[in-house]
Amino acid sequence: MRFIQTPLPGVWVIELDLLGDQRGWFARTFDDREFEARGLNPAVVQCNASFNARRDTLRGMHYQAEPHGESKLVRCVRGAIFDVAVDLRGDSPTHRAWHGVELSAENRLALYIPAGLAHGFQTLSEDCEVLYQMGSPYVPEAARGVRWDDPAFAIAWPEAPGGRVISERDTSYPDYAP
Repeated sequence: MRFIQTPLPGVWVIELDLLGDQRGWFARTFDDREFEARGLNPAVVQCNASFNARRDTLRGMHYQAEPHGESKLVRCVRGAIFDVAVDLRGDSPTHRAWHGVELSAENRLALYIPAGLAHGFQTLSEDCEVLYQMGSPYVPEAARGVRWDDPAFAIAWPEAPGGRVISERDTSYPDYAP
């Protein structure tokens, strides 16, 4: 695995080292020692999957309030997504900044997002499947969100000429107030 630092502290793009032969390839997708060596949460306490039938489906921006903050390792195993992390850590030099990256079955990249950041994505193709390794369990009463189009973040989402598919919950979050 190759770890590529993003402009947001603690957010990493992870690229696989493929070992290939006539059968195909093999790659390590997670190694707790590699994560711990970079100061990342190596715990995996829950794994989630998301299937999205339509292109331009947008999920996010989600996080859990402390003390239930959760880290995520996100990978798209079918289709492609534009994956986004927004820094909500009040003491961070990149507070309110965002970073987005395309994750796809083709490029095999993953995005590590530490606790204290909101996460969301927009599908770039039909029939997308996204896998998440979570560093903390889901706690419903700690679930929070910020609006995907909040001007406080000015996320440059991909164009969606036919409109986006977004849940009522995700469109109802109020403007961000630190």
